[in-house]
Amino acid sequence: MNKKIYLFIRTFTAVTAFFTGLLLILCALTAYFTPSKLSVTKQGNEFSFPLSVKYDNTAIYAAFDSSQNTSDRSNAKIMLFDSIPVKDLNVNVTQRKNVILGGTPFGIRIYTDGLVVSGTSSVGNKNPSHEAGIQNGDIILSVNGQKTDTNEQLLSAVEKSRGNPLEVKATHDGKEYFTKITPVFDESLKKYRIGLMVRDSCAGIGTMTFIDAENGTFAGLGHGICDASSGSLMPLEKGDIVNAEITSVTKSICGNPGALTGIFSDTSPKGTISANSRLGIYGTLYHPDFSQNTVPVAFKQEVQRGYAQILTTVDSSSPKFYDISIEDISYNNNSSKNMIIKITDKNLLEKTGGIVQGMSGSPIIQNGMLAGAVTHVFVNDTTEGYAVFAENMIDFNSTIIQNKLSLAA
Repeated sequence: MNKKIYLFIRTFTAVTAFFTGLLLILCALTAYFTPSKLSVTKQGNEFSFPLSVKYDNTAIYAAFDSSQNTSDRSNAKIMLFDSIPVKDLNVNVTQRKNVILGGTPFGIRIYTDGLVVSGTSSVGNKNPSHEAGIQNGDIILSVNGQKTDTNEQLLSAVEKSRGNPLEVKATHDGKEYFTKITPVFDESLKKYRIGLMVRDSCAGIGTMTFIDAENGTFAGLGHGICDASSGSLMPLEKGDIVNAEITSVTKSICGNPGALTGIFSDTSPKGTISANSRLGIYGTLYHPDFSQNTVPVAFKQEVQRGYAQILTTVDSSSPKFYDISIEDISYNNNSSKNMIIKITDKNLLEKTGGIVQGMSGSPIIQNGMLAGAVTHVFVNDTTEGYAVFAENMIDFNSTIIQNKLSLAA
């Protein structure tokens, strides 16, 4: 074979392999960084949305176009450079939701469904609960067949046992199990104990995200209320919300997030809590004010990196808008960590040092739409934190409403 022809074939093969590999990498990145599900509004029988995803400052453009569709759901494909199919996309055709913005503090009171185990301890030289296999984060559902929701009920069962084994029904990571705990007589206290530390309620202050302008349901916090010791989500038996007022703020500093301090300004319930979830607190207001202005809710693909604002209350005055930057977006993350945000407003940084506890749930507004809500602060850089898509919160609230309607029917 002619040497020049050989070198040409070898070079061509190498170049082809390089660009093929590069294309495969681009396809993989596009598939990873673009959503698998989208909600869109119907525009006649045709709808399309472009997606621009940045990776290492390189723009990867993907778009889909699903036309001549009259149903509420459609299957489409994400196309790299408008020509190379990358992955299937589930499209939900829906109406855009309008909500009343929150940004106000509210008091939360939760009573658990069962008892959340926050720790075990020794009684004399024994640890009866630990020996029975009880672990932090487990939920005690019943003792000797009796539903147990309060500390008092558990203490009464232990005292009545006279040292006989207690039949305990509990859950671990959502799975039910049965065990027996044998109480030990504590000579110093002159009573029986099982060395179990549990929680049956909690209270605190958070920030309202939105109120549904159609039915008066609400959402706040953007993340669930968890037991501080075990990190487990507090199982909800019942709960309510009350008016709250911010009285002071402890500023965040690197390595030590601050907090808003407040009081329940009125202990009479303003609404009921129907769910404590990984995406926040949800419920229904008793007397919602439907006269307030509404804003549209952004679909997640409409949320962009760059300038946005949060609406929050950090003192005794009314909510105020503060500047932030949306630094990163994760479209396929179904948790409360869909975005990374950074506080850029000098006034807010001066007041709080960044994101503080109690600010969770503060609505994020971008391009005149509710884009999301603040959820977590970064301990090592309190000017930054996570945020959840508003669309995810809206979808979860709709699921709660549908479940209630199904039960009522």
